[in-house]
Amino acid sequence: MLERLWTWMKADGSRAEGDARAPWRLFWVAFAIRVLYMTLAHTYRIRPFGDHFQFGWEAGRIARSLATGQGYANPFALSFLGPTGPTAWVPPAYPLLIAAVFKLFGVYTSLSAWVLLFINCVLSALTAMGVWEIAYRCYSRANAIWSGWLWALYPAAMQYAVRWLWEMSLTTFLFTTVLVIALRMRDINQNRGGASQGASSGKSQTGAWILFALLWGIIALSTSTLLLFLPVCGIWVLIGTWSRPHALRNAILAAIVFLACLTPWEIRNYRVFNAFIPIRGNLGVETYLGNGPGSNGWVMVYDHPNMAVDQFQLYKQMGELRYAKMRGDLARAYMRAHPSHFLANTLKRIYFFWIGVPSDAPLAVELPRMLSYSFISLAGLLGLALSLRNRIPGAGLIAWIFILLPLPYYTVFVQARFRHPFEPLLTILAVYLFQSATPSGFSTKSDRIKRSSNLIWFCLFWLLRSYSQAIHIAFSGTSSSRKRKRLWNREQLSGSTTLKVLDF
Repeated sequence: MLERLWTWMKADGSRAEGDARAPWRLFWVAFAIRVLYMTLAHTYRIRPFGDHFQFGWEAGRIARSLATGQGYANPFALSFLGPTGPTAWVPPAYPLLIAAVFKLFGVYTSLSAWVLLFINCVLSALTAMGVWEIAYRCYSRANAIWSGWLWALYPAAMQYAVRWLWEMSLTTFLFTTVLVIALRMRDINQNRGGASQGASSGKSQTGAWILFALLWGIIALSTSTLLLFLPVCGIWVLIGTWSRPHALRNAILAAIVFLACLTPWEIRNYRVFNAFIPIRGNLGVETYLGNGPGSNGWVMVYDHPNMAVDQFQLYKQMGELRYAKMRGDLARAYMRAHPSHFLANTLKRIYFFWIGVPSDAPLAVELPRMLSYSFISLAGLLGLALSLRNRIPGAGLIAWIFILLPLPYYTVFVQARFRHPFEPLLTILAVYLFQSATPSGFSTKSDRIKRSSNLIWFCLFWLLRSYSQAIHIAFSGTSSSRKRKRLWNREQLSGSTTLKVLDF
């Protein structure tokens, strides 16, 4: 039975030899599991506590403002204290998506939540296709099979898609896709026959460069932090495609297309605030909440305009631009005056980013979550080190991702969701690490089948354990709204909103 299951998962014959694209059965299985869980566990029923603030948080508030004709404004939870005016607190991609759904299916309705989570499920399932192709191109078909199906089936990989009305699933899909495009443009494929290597090296790549730029433009308008990696990625692609016709011209064209994606948003911000705002305007506030007086490595949510009435009123009186600048100046002054305090918090945040953000959840929930979170980090980083040592194509590019992109989180604050765009790569690298550790004695076909069967049984056991715990928490949690309210308060006050039904 397991051998037939493994044969079906490998999808031999579904693609031509050397074709790196994933089989569509991978998408459909991942999609079906996510939508079924989201629907049967009723995760689309967002509790209305705090005037539906958990329905998209600041993005949901802005979307409501857009859908009701008040413009891109009013991002905070304390809406009963009155409107706060225009904002650039959150980049526009996800708020605009929520606003469109609100227009079609109602503001803060369960149907709107179901549609948004359905979109998340589609994007998360498509990410599995990208995981397969990256693993196939850089490593092997065996790595692609394991990595793709792990992303499709493992609950921790789908937690944000089925519960969170935020941009993580969109950003992760876009980032994974842009890496796939970069590998295609460099023509990297470890599993292609020698006769076809470089077969398309004489072709211009104008269309690919434009797609590359459009994806980066949407990423910038979704999560601007990832832009730290854009120069490295663009230069890496340009170096690898320099011999193609019009390579430099295409790169310049891509830069123009990327800037064109950002221009409408920047023009709007300049007209509204009479100042240049680099995509989002809340960096000063976030820096203070992570590094100001009283900070201890966690974000001080109790001092956020979402929760602190005095800060909300101050924001309302000063306006977003002046308020963010004021708090940013205070944060930088405190950091300069207390460098050892800032260093200690930074070291804590590095630990939180890779090992896990602690919460006050019961030990039976917290321990498996932390073990799962830290295990994939450790295995992925070791897999990256092994990839660099073995000169795996694309390993250097991945290393730059892990060096550059966590830097803002190290210096501001960390939540578990910030690592989600990295997790497809961590999955691939972890699989590579364990495949590289395979004893050389497993050389015969029967040994390989036995080894695969053992791995499948282990994965099935771990998946069943994860699903059973997730379903138990999900369905037991729906019976008590009071318990949910206490949990929400505890998450907010601890500064860790990572304890969700599948976050282990």
